[in-house]
Order: sequence, then C-alpha cells, then structure tokens
Amino acid sequence: MTTTLPDARNTGRQWLLIDGKGLVLGRLAARIAMILRGKHKPIYTPFLDTGDFVVVVNAEQITVTGQKLSQEVHQRYSGYPGGRRTRTLAQVKERHPDRILRQAVKGMMPDGPLGRRMLGKLKVYAGSTHPHAAQQLQPIKPELLGVGHG
Repeated sequence: MTTTLPDARNTGRQWLLIDGKGLVLGRLAARIAMILRGKHKPIYTPFLDTGDFVVVVNAEQITVTGQKLSQEVHQRYSGYPGGRRTRTLAQVKERHPDRILRQAVKGMMPDGPLGRRMLGKLKVYAGSTHPHAAQQLQPIKPELLGVGHG
C-alpha cells in the first residue's frame, strides 16, 4: 500500500462566513483555527495547508466571559528600554476589535511559515460589511460551530 498525499493547491477551498455577534471569543477562535488548518476535512495533513478561508463579520460584538475585559492585559514591546506598552482587553476592543480575534486565533496556529500562511486566510471585519461578495461565501450557523452564546 502507498500513502496518498493531497495536492495542497487543489483542495477545493471554500469561503466560509461567520457572524461573530454574541459568540464567545475563545471558543470561536478555537473553531476558526481548526477550519484554517483543515482539521475538519478528511484530507487533513499536518504539514500541508488544506484549510478553508474564513471571513468573520461583527467582530466588535464578540463577547468574553468573566472579568477578562478589565483583567486581561495585552502587551507589545518596541525593543527599546521602557518601550513596553500595555492595554486592557477593553481598550484594545474599543480601538481595534478585529485584533482581539486575530490574536486569539494566531495563538492557536502553528509557528513558522506554514502557520503564517494559514493565518492569511482569516479575514476579520468589525462591522457587518465585507469586500468578499465575489467569493460566494457560505454562512455557518453558530450551532454548527459548536460555539455557545456568552
């Protein structure tokens, strides 16, 4: 017997639309990471990019549980002495609501060039409009995602 490998270029990628309104951040990010990696397909191969494109709208309405909005701290560092900047999750969500979801998904993706290529298939928009109408997006219901409302 021989092992057949899927052709990563011709995997029949789909464009999926997820409405983030009222969904819980961590659970949604985990499901999106699984779709981007292609783990929901029978042709999944860890070292190939077999995942689908994911477009998330209404990212500003994604919820978090508990006290994370005031207690979770996001940090960035410029590389210079005293260059560390910290913001709470609420501050980041107010200015850039799409970054919260993108960063959560990024933490669930593999490191390296393959993970960066997979993350490039994630499109996040704060509002309900997006420029991907030509891709014929297939909407996914929250029940099919297995993501509960917060």
